[in-house]
Amino acid sequence: MAIIAIAVTSAIFVVTPEQATAATFRVCHGYDCYYNTKVNLSAQDLRRIQKLFQSAQSPDAERKALRSSIALFEERSTAAIGIRDKPRMQFGKARIKGQMDCVDESTNTDNFIRYIYSRGWLKHHQPGRKTTRGNFFDGRYPHWTAVILDSYNEKWAVDSWYEAGGGLPDIMLLSEWKRRGYGGKR
Repeated sequence: MAIIAIAVTSAIFVVTPEQATAATFRVCHGYDCYYNTKVNLSAQDLRRIQKLFQSAQSPDAERKALRSSIALFEERSTAAIGIRDKPRMQFGKARIKGQMDCVDESTNTDNFIRYIYSRGWLKHHQPGRKTTRGNFFDGRYPHWTAVILDSYNEKWAVDSWYEAGGGLPDIMLLSEWKRRGYGGKR
């Protein structure tokens, strides 16, 4: 076990890796990241998330672990905000605390994926750039998603917008995700 010593004036604090596992995030809500709320993932939460990824020995298993870990992250987020996000977006409901549009959802999901990647828990994927589909002219409302890339550089959409806070996000090939979205359907 590695031990990290941190000197502060005349005192020395010893922090073991097991103790240094809590994480704090800022999550967006209220549409277009109007509000930001601090969310803490406890050491226990992070151990649970890490365990999901440790057992993921294939890209498919890792995507399943990612779905479950994002759902847990959203559970903690809705608890911190104090309001459970409803599925999808309700037009005309902007600036309501706890409610999230696809900008909020994709930003929060992207930040969480980048955190997991920074911890070395993703072995078969890495974060990609968020992207959008739809532009009104094609009959679809513009819609954002987080993106991951697999080891073959194939892009996957990670879309948590369709479910209420804490629901499992959709993870599918980005090319498939780009073809969807007509009439508000997945």
